[in-house]
Amino acid sequence: MPHWLEVVTHVLITLTMLVGLFGLVIPIFPGNVVMWVAALIYGLVFGFGTKGVIIFILLTILMVIAALADNVLMGAKARDKGASWLSIILALGAGVLFTLIFPPLGGIIAAPLVLFVSEYLRLKDHGKALEVMRALLAGWGWSFVVRFGIGIIMMILWLIWAA
Repeated sequence: MPHWLEVVTHVLITLTMLVGLFGLVIPIFPGNVVMWVAALIYGLVFGFGTKGVIIFILLTILMVIAALADNVLMGAKARDKGASWLSIILALGAGVLFTLIFPPLGGIIAAPLVLFVSEYLRLKDHGKALEVMRALLAGWGWSFVVRFGIGIIMMILWLIWAA
């Protein structure tokens, strides 16, 4: 591969990594998956080698953890405030469905609303339903912190691999 093409490829992969990292600000953007795909492309283009295989395995584990963080942390926070499992499942399902139907904001709006309505219908208590919805949103905030931290670690690992 000519040197200029190597440089261009490194720049494009670095930019993709940064888009993945800073795209995590948008709750439904799969930034960690984007970063993982960029690392995969890097490995396919430049070769994995022993160091690359080890780092790519770590990146894969981190990507899976980041992908699960949203659902686990949102559901756990809502459950801590008394949400039923049915309400949590309905909210998370609505989040996924409405993200696909009305990207990018459909899921962000649908998940808390469905949780609120489900809990209100179950408890007949506006205040308690609102408290559970707030807990879900707090879990969403914490999941961003976790996913962004994982994204930074993924970026550092890729830089170690690429150096």
